[in-house]
Amino acid sequence: MTGVTIRETGNHFQAQAALDGIVEASGQLKTVAISLHKIANDIRFLGCGPRAGLGEINVPEVQPGSSIMPGKVNPVISESVIQVAAHVVGNDAAVALAGAGGYFELNTMMPLAAYNLLQSVSLLATSAQNFADQCVVGITATSTGPAMVEKGLMLGTALAPSIGYDAAAGIAKKAAETGLTIREIARSDTSPSQS
Repeated sequence: MTGVTIRETGNHFQAQAALDGIVEASGQLKTVAISLHKIANDIRFLGCGPRAGLGEINVPEVQPGSSIMPGKVNPVISESVIQVAAHVVGNDAAVALAGAGGYFELNTMMPLAAYNLLQSVSLLATSAQNFADQCVVGITATSTGPAMVEKGLMLGTALAPSIGYDAAAGIAKKAAETGLTIREIARSDTSPSQS
């Protein structure tokens, strides 16, 4: 039905005493969970705002709103992915201990390992699909990101090769003190003879 070849092990003692394959598979699922956690957390932070956070993206509204902040869109789908990741990491810890629980010719913790592995597969599959369908496909960019880049002091770095590090640092410091952009300070500090 699955197209996967299933065969009897060539070493029954190893197969009933050690769960190395299950431990490895669980570790790979943990890697996927950690990657999804990072992506979901980035989306959560990039979408926080719109005024007191990064607000670089809009995430889809999938619930009525925040219980304490009217009008706020909570990143509930990202947060559900983060919770699934935590669960999968916990399942992996249990599978690792189950793998260590093989003594001599028998591992009696195989049911725990199998249950947690299958649960992790199910949780990740469902969570990743829901994340894609309910969040990722509906993300839109805001103008906040480009505006923050224009206001950022890191643009001084681009000036350093042309005007030198010290001059670029001076422009960046002046921009920070005045609230003007690097571009505005650089233009005002450049005389026609220096252009």
